[in-house]
Amino acid sequence: MKILAVSDEASPGLWDYYSPERVRGVDLIISCGDLRKEYLEFLTTMVNVPLVYVWGNHDDSYASAPPEGCTDIDGKVFVYRGIRIAGLGGSLRYREGGCMYSEQQMSRRIRKLRRKIQKAGGVDLFVTHAPARGMGDLDDLPHRGFACFHDFLLEHRPAYMLHGHVHQAYDYSFRRERVHESGSKIINCCGYYMLQIPDRDLNL
Repeated sequence: MKILAVSDEASPGLWDYYSPERVRGVDLIISCGDLRKEYLEFLTTMVNVPLVYVWGNHDDSYASAPPEGCTDIDGKVFVYRGIRIAGLGGSLRYREGGCMYSEQQMSRRIRKLRRKIQKAGGVDLFVTHAPARGMGDLDDLPHRGFACFHDFLLEHRPAYMLHGHVHQAYDYSFRRERVHESGSKIINCCGYYMLQIPDRDLNL
């Protein structure tokens, strides 16, 4: 399966200078948050495939005007063509407002997902907005990752974790890909990332 993952910044190549060739063969679009609804609506319409999303810490407007034609998977397990996708949006709380959580609150959200994951028979993709602590995050509170995501990865061992939140411009040592001790491949999807998933990577 070929997945177009997007987050945080609208890519000119997918927006201002859209080309069908750039998205040829894409089966699914996943948004890791902090993108305008108009951008998500444009992508799902032009690429003509389903788009699923979690909320970023700047997506309060989704509450009153969610992206039309797209599927909210925040706090849910979504199964598409046999691929099980668990979503947990938001960032570490650093100010008042929605779409932000303390470590304890995010841990509770993870526990609530457990039964849904068991019902689905496991999870292949873990989609978040924030990274895991120490795996592509920064030291400042607004861009610090969640430590509890390590517990999720060790317990469920998804093939991939997709996140955003930390922009390439924020850190000279920015890396797209990392490998967690669980074996999960962690990918920062800021801008966009094309993910080709071989069947052998799935927990089928």
